[in-house]
Amino acid sequence: MVDIMRTTLTLDDDVAALIEVERRRTGESMRQVVNRLLRRASRGERDARAGVELPLIPGRPRVDLSDTSALIAELDDAEALEARLQ
Repeated sequence: MVDIMRTTLTLDDDVAALIEVERRRTGESMRQVVNRLLRRASRGERDARAGVELPLIPGRPRVDLSDTSALIAELDDAEALEARLQ
């Protein structure tokens, strides 16, 4: 049987937000997320996504990605163009 230690931990707002994002992403409880991340950190493991560099594309964006309607319209236009070219 695993011994469980209960303690109070005061988290900075940014750390609490990161844990909450991970909790929602995985469906785990806060306790599970904190334990998993602490174990991984203690073993020196890094997130597989860390260190991945995304390419920089020159120029300005053609559409504001925060504008859902504009993004959908742009994607619809691209699909229509592709359909015409085939």
